Amino acid sequence: MPHSWKETFSRYRDIRLLWIFLMGCSSGFPFVLIGSSLSGWLADAGTSRADIGLLGTVATVYAINFLWAPLVDRVKLPLVGRLGQRRSWIFTTQILMLLFVLLISTVDPASNLVLAGALALGIAASSATQDVAIDAFRIDQFARHEKEKLPPAAAMAIIGWWTGYSWPGYLAFVQADRIGWNGVYLLMAGIILLLMLFTLIVREPVTSRDLLQEQADRRYQQELHSSKIVAWLMVTVVEPFAEFFRKNGIKVALMLMLFIFLFKVGEAFLGRMSIVFYKEVGFSNEQIGEYTKMFGWFVTVSFTLLGSAFNTRFGVVRGLLLGGVAMASSNLMFAVIAAVGPVEWLLVLTLIVDNFTTAFSTVAFVSFLTLLTGRAFSATQYALLASLGNLSRTTLAGLSGYSVDWLGSWERFFIVTALMVLPSLLMLWTLRHRFDAIAVDADNK
Repeated sequence: MPHSWKETFSRYRDIRLLWIFLMGCSSGFPFVLIGSSLSGWLADAGTSRADIGLLGTVATVYAINFLWAPLVDRVKLPLVGRLGQRRSWIFTTQILMLLFVLLISTVDPASNLVLAGALALGIAASSATQDVAIDAFRIDQFARHEKEKLPPAAAMAIIGWWTGYSWPGYLAFVQADRIGWNGVYLLMAGIILLLMLFTLIVREPVTSRDLLQEQADRRYQQELHSSKIVAWLMVTVVEPFAEFFRKNGIKVALMLMLFIFLFKVGEAFLGRMSIVFYKEVGFSNEQIGEYTKMFGWFVTVSFTLLGSAFNTRFGVVRGLLLGGVAMASSNLMFAVIAAVGPVEWLLVLTLIVDNFTTAFSTVAFVSFLTLLTGRAFSATQYALLASLGNLSRTTLAGLSGYSVDWLGSWERFFIVTALMVLPSLLMLWTLRHRFDAIAVDADNK
């Protein structure tokens, strides 16, 4: 039965949601460094659209972080290990990000694009590893019987992500013309120190993960008649993926993976070139910062809370359908901006629709992926699923600059990105009953 709106919003009175919000800030912030700010820096330096799009492929590491996610589940780090399995990995990756940001703040991308790209790759790899630990931190916070907390947890993670992305992103663009992009990145290093403080403040989740992993170790050791080392390696590398396919069946598992890959393809192409588009249409750095960062944050927070309530009451499949339709609509509105030019009220209206899209679809998407994730290997399994969504966003979207040039206009580009949403919507509508059953089955386990 659907909950009342009052009961739905009362679920936010849980301190663990504050921890998730703070970690969400840490997750969103690196995208300022390798996304909007980097694109703005390169555009101001005279870098071509094609090169900006290609340099954006450093984010491909987000699509393959499941390859080393088992280490985040199983390896206990020295020195910082007393922070707990999740926090120790988060803190270590933040130290690495700090070092890479300090280095990139000394580089001139106009004369040394390769070095800037290499340092951006270092930031992206550290951030992608941090994301594995942060997603597991969020999943581990709630026991299996607390399913009603998943949409609020997803919402707070998203609000945190957008806070970490929008406010520093706004600061970066506002200060870019005053202190230069090198100064901006030095300023961003200070924000990383604040995020490291967040990591020390939050509490490590208490789980039965170690017990479940030890049971799997013993089972593999008995079945394979192998040593503890071999069993440990098998449980670390093979079992997280094997468990996912056993639980869902090969056919359903592959179907889920295809849907996850397709769902945000169109949004990915749009996002990679959005800053370049704003600049070419005629918006200033300050307008970009004010409307896409500050204004976008307030709209996203509002719609994320509503999206959480909607998904709690009516289910994640309906949330995915609504978000997908809105996704196509927002892309078409960008085509209108391309046709009429830098009209501020039209940009505001478009961003409202775009942030509505992001809020509803992402809350449903994150909640759905969480339902599919086991407790013994939450870092690895969630990373596998999220990586598929990132694969389209980071690899295919690297061709976005070439796509604009090949299509010959921004209008055609945005119309094509709107059409790219349709295959996943058709798949979701066709398989909606099966997806609902998966969600119900996960709730009952």
